[in-house]
Parts: sequence; structure tokens; C-alpha cells
Amino acid sequence: MLTGLSAFPLTPFQNEGIDEHAFVRLVHNLAEAEVDSIGVLGSTGSYMYLNRAERRRVIQLAFEHAGNIPIIAGIGALRTRDVLQAAEDAQTAGASGVLLAPVSYQPLTEDEVFDLYKQVSGELSIPLCVYDNPSTTKFTFTDELHGRISSLPNVSSIKIPGLPGNAAEAQDRVQKLRALIPEDVTIGISGDRFAALGLNAGCDGWYSVLGGLFPRTAMHIVRSAQEGRSQEASRLSEELEPIWTLFDRFGSLRPTATIALRRGWISGEGLPRPLKPLSPAELGDAAALIDRLD
Repeated sequence: MLTGLSAFPLTPFQNEGIDEHAFVRLVHNLAEAEVDSIGVLGSTGSYMYLNRAERRRVIQLAFEHAGNIPIIAGIGALRTRDVLQAAEDAQTAGASGVLLAPVSYQPLTEDEVFDLYKQVSGELSIPLCVYDNPSTTKFTFTDELHGRISSLPNVSSIKIPGLPGNAAEAQDRVQKLRALIPEDVTIGISGDRFAALGLNAGCDGWYSVLGGLFPRTAMHIVRSAQEGRSQEASRLSEELEPIWTLFDRFGSLRPTATIALRRGWISGEGLPRPLKPLSPAELGDAAALIDRLD
């Protein structure tokens, strides 16, 4: 489950509530593309903007409409109490795994982060993926901390951010991390620009924003890398440079909503206020590429 393509769909908003019909359409698209898993309530799933009932509803909808595709649900929150509640809700609502980032308002120490994962993992009956996302959480994992956390019960995957741009350096980075974690813990790349690089360097999967919008395009990259066609995976990724540039400039959430609006998959503004989608001028040269993908 925590290998291959894990596609993370947008949680679309309309009139400050979740647009359930639009969300279900996005989930159906992922199920039809036969992605390896669907990751709801990630960063582009706006989990930090949702209350407990809304989060639970998103997981329920995904579970009901994903067919046999496993659901991975984000459970990050500021307080351990709330993370534990989210984990309980995710399991009850049908999630096959959970994704936990050490989000904070006050900066966290390594001991605090380890204790968070220790307490949460001990309460789970499903796999946990460690969400290493320093650009959002402002917490930087060391490889040694990953090694400690990955030895906890139910910890099954690490979602790492970008890698060095050189293929040899990327492979060395993945190998060094893998040497410190149990054999059954997978490594998944995020930061979509680095997906082909990470997969070619030995990552087991891609936790993908692009896959939540264009699963067939993302699957093509994943399968090319899995089948040893590394140059093809890299070429396909390079063709998506206008989208990677959008993500570099604006993050992933606003561009994702803008793309979904442009393709008619959602309506309204699509984002929780005060967030707003990009303007046509900000979308720029990426528009033509967006219109022909998948």
C-alpha cells in the first residue's frame, strides 16, 4: 500500500463548506486510474483548515467511493490529544493508513517529535507514514531521528521532501536513510519536482500532488521508474516543468485549486478563506500544458 503512486486529491470548498460532489468526482477519477493508494487530508487536502467532523467526513467519502483503493488519511494537529482523536476517526472511517506531520505553532524539539510518534503509533492498528515536510512544519528531521521513529510499532513509511539534483547524490541520500531504518519501512518521495529523481534513486513510491489531479500522467512516471526506464521517467518529469515552476513559486495548494477550477472539476474558489486561487496571469505559461494533461 505504501509504495507506487499515492495520489493526494484536493479537498474542494464551496461557500466555506466542503464541496462533497466535487470531492467524490476527484476520488472517482483516481479510482478509475487505479492508483496504488489515495491520500486524503494532506497539504493539498487542507487538513489544517478543517474541524474534526469535516475531516471525518472527507475520509468517509473517500472510503465509500474509492472502490478497492486503500485510503491514507492525514491526522496532523497542534495537540497530541487532537492527533489521537484524528487517528481514531481515521480508523473508524475506513482508512487503511495514516499520515502524520509534526505540525506546530511553537517550534518542536526532537524529543517532543519522537514522543508524539511514540504515543500515536502505540494507539494505532493500521500503518503510519511519517510526513517529513520542513517547508510547512518548520521542523527538520535528522536521519537518526527517522531511524528512531521508524523502529516504533506500526510506522511503515517515511515521506521525504526533495533530493539533491544530481542522480548519484540522490541515490546516496536514499541509501544512507535506508541504512538507518528497518527493511520493511518504505521511503516515498514528495515534492513533485523530485519524483522521478527519487524513484530512480531507489524510493519505493511517490506521495503525489500531481497524481491527485492527473493520475494517469503521474502513473506513467511511476511505472517507467519501476520498470527500469529511468530516462523515460526523467523525460516525462521534465515535460512538466511549467507546473513544477508554479509549485516552486506558490506552493502546491493554490496551484492545485486553480488547475481544478480551470479544468471544470470544481467550482467557486475551491479554497478555504482567506486563501484564493491564482489569477490567469499567475498561471501563465502552464495553462497550455494543464489543458492537455491526462
